[in-house]
Amino acid sequence: MNLQRLVTMIVCLGLTLNAAVFSHEELSVLPEKIDNILPADMMSHYLRRLAGQKFEDWKAQYEQRKTPEQIAEYQKRLRDKFIEAIGGLPERSPLNPQVTGIISRDGYRVEKITFESQPKHYVSALLFLPDGDKYEPPYPGVLVPCGHSANGKAHNEYQTMGALLALNGMAGLVFDPIDQGERSQMPSQLPRLAGTRAHTMLGIGSILLGRNTARFEIWDGMRAIDYLQSRPEVDPKRIGCTGNSGGGTQTSYLMSLDERIVAASPSCYITGFKRLLDTIGPQDAEQNIYGQLAFGMDHADYLMMQAPMPILICAATEDFFDITGVWNSFRYAKRLYTRMELPERIDLLENDAGHNYNRLQRQGVVRWMSRWLLNKDVPITEPEIKLLSDEEVQCAPGGQVMNIDGARSTYDLNRDFEKDLAGRRKKMCANKGRAELMDEVRRIAGIRKLSELPEPKITRSGTVERDGYQVKKIILTPADGIYLPALIFVPAKNTEQPTVLYINEHGKAKDVAPGGPIEAIVKAGRCVLAVDLRGTGETQQGKQGQLSGATGSDWKDVFIAYLLGRSYVGMRAEDILVCARFLQQEQKGPVELIAAGNVSIPALHAAALEPELFGSVKLTGMLSSWSNIIELGLSNNQQVNAVHGALKIYDLPDLSARIGDKLINKEPLDALGKPEQKKTEAP
Repeated sequence: MNLQRLVTMIVCLGLTLNAAVFSHEELSVLPEKIDNILPADMMSHYLRRLAGQKFEDWKAQYEQRKTPEQIAEYQKRLRDKFIEAIGGLPERSPLNPQVTGIISRDGYRVEKITFESQPKHYVSALLFLPDGDKYEPPYPGVLVPCGHSANGKAHNEYQTMGALLALNGMAGLVFDPIDQGERSQMPSQLPRLAGTRAHTMLGIGSILLGRNTARFEIWDGMRAIDYLQSRPEVDPKRIGCTGNSGGGTQTSYLMSLDERIVAASPSCYITGFKRLLDTIGPQDAEQNIYGQLAFGMDHADYLMMQAPMPILICAATEDFFDITGVWNSFRYAKRLYTRMELPERIDLLENDAGHNYNRLQRQGVVRWMSRWLLNKDVPITEPEIKLLSDEEVQCAPGGQVMNIDGARSTYDLNRDFEKDLAGRRKKMCANKGRAELMDEVRRIAGIRKLSELPEPKITRSGTVERDGYQVKKIILTPADGIYLPALIFVPAKNTEQPTVLYINEHGKAKDVAPGGPIEAIVKAGRCVLAVDLRGTGETQQGKQGQLSGATGSDWKDVFIAYLLGRSYVGMRAEDILVCARFLQQEQKGPVELIAAGNVSIPALHAAALEPELFGSVKLTGMLSSWSNIIELGLSNNQQVNAVHGALKIYDLPDLSARIGDKLINKEPLDALGKPEQKKTEAP
């Protein structure tokens, strides 16, 4: 072996050994399990434990609800809270309905309909009407919101339901929900942005406006009832509602809020939040109403808010919506109906199948509607239905309502609202003093004052020696069940410069390697506390299903917090405050806050609310503004930093202005994670 080759081998071996030394240097802090759970499951476990207390509160309140007066008060209170939580309802405007085609079938006809649930916001629907020779109008009208089928009302289950209603003397109005069938709200993004993914994308911006995707769906359904009642063939006092899966969600909401519905049958949706959280977890945006667990609204309440309305729950034994939860909610509702001395008005159909709207379900639903809307209780047998093709059911030009001249999407409606709010925010910031505005920020984001935050429990778990400094491992426990793994980098010679609190969206491990940015700060003589905020680094949740690509891997945990009326921004800002106070106590003097990525938003909140704690604030790669999410419509991994109703009071630049010269905001990003395009003034 020649000398040059030997030298090369020795150099390579040295590099390999150095890499091995770092790669095996144990800088993780948490054990394999803590409290007998994996660190990645910490937030899920913590939030479900908080939810568990709300479930106990719910049961206690239910048992106190006995008299007609108590039941009526509960129903009104919950309906009011529900409407408030989704951001209220729009004002009624002209429907401007259009019949764009009629198709005749044996025993019924199908009309293709469009109407405007809000000005220029179009709904596409099929109206199934009975044969006038066999059944005399006016007929009962039954609303059928579709589930999460890509082709919406064209799906065979929903077409068949509409036809079966018409064949049994009832009018069926089957309509497309937003982002399904003919109602893509952003057609340029098809097929990637549709169904549940699209609902949740819309939901992120809606949350910031104090709204919910459900608001759009509920209002579409209510206006669809307006349309049914406007038809001379329909009896306006005999309105029913049934839907499956996502349509079961809409049915549950509509039957609990709209008093015009006199019989209902939600299919394959009703379960209970306890079983939901213990099994598949929260689903897409419209199925999570802000703070509903906190103010006491569970699935059973959808069955009881309009009691004693006749309701048939349709369920499937093998559904992913847990059947045990279905029976538990049914039991609570049945007991309430019994207290009202009308137990026969609620029932449950369980069929031995998976998630479905199959023939047995449909026959049961139509028999239920016949019983309560036609006063005729007879067995229903579904015949062979000649289905329409996807092309035949098209109501709008090119099969998309957004092709109609002047059509406005849900994103457009949100942009309109944000423009209005921007003007209000400007006046509010000009008229309110700092303390008053910061109190509003605290309230909305859910951030306590530093003096109200308890001292964390500190667990020290070892020291690692490095060239010129030490790395001390600690765990901060700011709340029962929350463990923040952290590393304190202590230089051999402390120059008494400001200490640094260092956080990164990818966790502390991102920048701890020798030669990295943290080492550079430490070797300049400064102490650094690098910490994983809850849900980052060692406690980062893995992928949680199909929405994670658009919303972040921890979207289900974020939705649990949302159901509890809490924000990740608020919880993480409190983590930052607790850590900064600890660092200040350990190393006297001001704290420099350095944050990178989407944890910059909670860092901004912490610094704006407790400015005396921080000597300087350096943020890198932060979202430029929440309003940019509304402007673009699309966003990437912004759900975790959406604060319900924040844009009614403030935007991120408003907080930056309150920090002033102490803030350095580097490389701001737009809602898609791209460098912000600076706007230039016109010459």
